[in-house]
Amino acid sequence: MLFCKLIIYKKMKIYSSLNLIIFISTVFVSCKDSKEKMPAPPLLVKKETATNSKTEIPQKGPIINIVDTVEIKRIVLCIKDSSATSAGMSTKLNNIYNKKIPVAIAAAKLKKTGQPIAWYKSQKAPFFFEAGIPVDKAPAKMPNGFFIKKTGGDSVLIAHFFGPNVMSNVGYDAVTEMLKERNRKKAAPAYEIYIDNPFEVKKGKTDPYKQQTDIVMPYK
Repeated sequence: MLFCKLIIYKKMKIYSSLNLIIFISTVFVSCKDSKEKMPAPPLLVKKETATNSKTEIPQKGPIINIVDTVEIKRIVLCIKDSSATSAGMSTKLNNIYNKKIPVAIAAAKLKKTGQPIAWYKSQKAPFFFEAGIPVDKAPAKMPNGFFIKKTGGDSVLIAHFFGPNVMSNVGYDAVTEMLKERNRKKAAPAYEIYIDNPFEVKKGKTDPYKQQTDIVMPYK
């Protein structure tokens, strides 16, 4: 607008009143048109993230390495439980692995021989599961609410899974697909072995992509 006024001021001595009016009108229209033809600035759309979400969505997929081997023989002291939510299941597993089973092992004078193991009836809520810890022998007297599960002897596919537990279904899908490709069938329910125990109390935040969970699928 300032540019338009300067032009009008310089031209006032040259043009007559009539021409001045015409010139002003022309400049005004020209300036107006130039403004109307200027492209509108692009819209910046800010995607909002939910702050009250209970489950954080992982930013990348897990790392999965599958091996074909023979199942290790184990005696596993177990307890059954269930939960309507994944958060509730995590809380219960923490209590089982850090309190209930260690207390039962100590009371029965057993020795822990391996990392925590869990069998899940499904990958969706409600969750029904069996959680256990391998021990050196079956107790002489079974603690109330506990039972023994044994593994070993079967051919197994093991998916060495590195990633958030909420994505473990990807590991199950991978071993199931490999069974189909080999025309093999599941011989027993699959289970998880927590090599890098996520239920241990640790200082600081742990990178889930550096934690190993073995998804074991017995087959025939």
